[in-house]
Amino acid sequence: MSLNITPVTKGEIVHFRNPPHAFYEAIGGEEGMRALMYHFYDLIYESDIAHFFPQDEAEFDEIKVKNSQFFIQICGGPKVYEDEAQGMDLNEYMIRVHDDFSITEKSRIEWLGTMRDALRAKASHVDPELVETFWEYLETFSKLTVNSFSDGDTYYAAYTQAKEDR
Repeated sequence: MSLNITPVTKGEIVHFRNPPHAFYEAIGGEEGMRALMYHFYDLIYESDIAHFFPQDEAEFDEIKVKNSQFFIQICGGPKVYEDEAQGMDLNEYMIRVHDDFSITEKSRIEWLGTMRDALRAKASHVDPELVETFWEYLETFSKLTVNSFSDGDTYYAAYTQAKEDR
């Protein structure tokens, strides 16, 4: 698995595909997705971007639960994130959640690198092609969360810049 990271271009239209339900099934459904995401967030807690997350253990555990629910639902599992998104499209909601943080390309790369480590640890039993399709979603969609650029500019992606290819 290559799991490459490509650069962000400010204002670009980002084409993405939600992860396939087959990935959700292959990772082990809700239990497997939670294991992946909990492992990922344990790694995040030790990463260079830990400051983006609550330092209180109970609050951090809530982040693990909520974000696991997001990934369960975005991968075609049960609708366990509906209340959190408040009727908004899940992807649009996730873009807006990140507006509250100053997300740089460096932070995005750290996030993706940590997810790559989690996938290698917890998805080794999954068909590499399915892991690649999950990765493609993460890698491309994460471009829409970057809002602080090296030229000092701040730019918040509009959901219209996200094009979900079906």
